[in-house]
Amino acid sequence: MARMFTDSVDRQSPQRRERFRRRVGLTRHADPAFLVETRAPAAVRHRDRMFRRVLVAADVFAGLLVVGLEMRVFGADGPGITGLALLPLIILINTALGLYKRDELLLRKSTLEEGPALFQAATLTTVVAFLLESAVLETPMGARLFAATWLGLSAMTVACRVAARAIARGVTASERCLLVGDAAVAARLESKLSASPNVKATFVGRISQEATDESADAGILGTPEELSRVVLQHDVHRVIVAGDAGEHQGVLEAIQSAKALGVSVSVLPRMFEVVGCSVAFDYLDGLTIFGVGRFGLSPASRRVKRAFDVAGSALCLVALAPLMATIALVVKLSSRGPVLFRQTRMGRDGHTFEMLKYRTMQDGADERKAELRSLNEADGLFKIADDPRITRVGRLLRRTSLDELPQLFNVLRGQMSLVGPRPLVLDEDRRIQGWYRRRLSLTPGMTGDWQIFGAARIPLREMVTIDYLYVSNWSLWADIKILLRTVPCVIGRRGQ
Repeated sequence: MARMFTDSVDRQSPQRRERFRRRVGLTRHADPAFLVETRAPAAVRHRDRMFRRVLVAADVFAGLLVVGLEMRVFGADGPGITGLALLPLIILINTALGLYKRDELLLRKSTLEEGPALFQAATLTTVVAFLLESAVLETPMGARLFAATWLGLSAMTVACRVAARAIARGVTASERCLLVGDAAVAARLESKLSASPNVKATFVGRISQEATDESADAGILGTPEELSRVVLQHDVHRVIVAGDAGEHQGVLEAIQSAKALGVSVSVLPRMFEVVGCSVAFDYLDGLTIFGVGRFGLSPASRRVKRAFDVAGSALCLVALAPLMATIALVVKLSSRGPVLFRQTRMGRDGHTFEMLKYRTMQDGADERKAELRSLNEADGLFKIADDPRITRVGRLLRRTSLDELPQLFNVLRGQMSLVGPRPLVLDEDRRIQGWYRRRLSLTPGMTGDWQIFGAARIPLREMVTIDYLYVSNWSLWADIKILLRTVPCVIGRRGQ
């Protein structure tokens, strides 16, 4: 690694070489093997500072809102001026829990992902505030004030952080990303960076881990030995190293080199496409080991998920009954045919069921499927953007995903879940082979990651991977996050 650094630095101009040495803290006589990151590039520092500051401001504002609402609601029994002591306590505890440094490590800066940590911070903050007031005041906060502070902080902090991150993304420059990896990974990474709503990043190119001449590939910006030159020349903010980009030592050197340059570093290991993110880090005397959980849900988890489905679907059916009756009437009056469309789908453990939807196509549309197959726009699925079989009312229902509301009855019957793998028609299901079929160990859902990412835009081979990982990493909080993320998709009329 030392030779790689010195060769790369020495090939630059004297001015750029000196600037690089100053940036990473390398003196003329220092041993590069002991290179230590001392200063990140200006753009990286600016972005990190901006996200930290807006998050601190968001947390303080959330605390002020909670204290102000409590003073208004509880009056003399409220926190009073002593409630302002809550503000430094919020910052102190959130700092201790690492809630201001998390964004430096991540490309996708999502507030929902840190929901459990924010709930933990709100709980700890409220408990510590209660203990402090009990020690200082003659009449500490009561149970009602305690509950209001706890719930208020949990909700307000999430809401304020969502707004703060949106502001920070708007005022900071796009994060410039360089990949150390092959062309296939580069193409996939570039498409994901451009499609993710919580990522503001630009793919600038890649460095091939293989020491071969690939000059025909316009995306290659240099060799591993030229990493520092590429980072400086192309103003790279983050280096993403593919975990299978080359032999083991080369990957390690790429990570160490990028860290020494002061830029942000991410690692893209392919093994997580199988094990997912639900792993436990086990440290064995300096050796890091991943603990991978068993595939599928335990009996207790299945009962929890089923209870959540029954309660959620029953509540939605009661609340949406007037809307569903209105849609049924409009569908019936707008075109000939039944109100509901019934289609056989593949369910849990390979058992088929009839999935319900409001009819959005002309009666007998399935009979025309063969003649329209040449217009199919999806990979592995049958999707046509301007399908001539769709009625005018049906087009609106599809765009708003309201045509899927009758599936709540499927959920209540146990044939579907609120969140789960996508229920495929039988001819699409036959295309799935191997261990991907284990996605059928879980009940298919009304929504899922496939819906959020854009069901019609994701090839079948990626969709089944998404579903497999959902089953591998299931948690109740994951279901809640997906449901919350589905709401903007419906409101934004991104349904297909």
